[in-house]
Amino acid sequence: MDFMKVIGAVAPTLATAVGGPIGGMAIKFITDALGIPNDASKDVMAKAISNATPDQLLALKQAENDFAVRMKELDIDLERIASSDRDSARKREAQVRDWMPRILAFIIVAGFMATVFMVLMGFVEGMKDPLMATTVGTLIGFVSAKCEQVVAYYFGSSSSSQQKTAMLAEKK
Repeated sequence: MDFMKVIGAVAPTLATAVGGPIGGMAIKFITDALGIPNDASKDVMAKAISNATPDQLLALKQAENDFAVRMKELDIDLERIASSDRDSARKREAQVRDWMPRILAFIIVAGFMATVFMVLMGFVEGMKDPLMATTVGTLIGFVSAKCEQVVAYYFGSSSSSQQKTAMLAEKK
């Protein structure tokens, strides 16, 4: 189980902040909510999430709210930070005119299309074996996620799209 997906479903702002400049603060809110040490490894966090009680998940949701309040107190705008990060990457590409991001983007999108084609046409033997189907499904999910990142980079991804995703995750 990808524990960051679970955290993202329960506390999307915290999950997003983990990978950014205030990741340490976000981790502290998460570990405090789960009742584990602040310096816990990813394995310990994953185990805590997989064994989380409803009360701990509720505490994680409360930590999300507390984190948002703390960000307001510190006058930190996470969306502005994420937006400036995307903007700096695009400005770098415009200045440097490096072809490598375009080449990698093409390879990733072509790889995704080839993967989908091969699965739909029945060329992937692993899909027939129930044990291998999980592994193959995970690999397809990985390739799909990378393709989604490429599309978001070149065509943008709005915060309203992320909010929609978070709302759909809450309804499950």
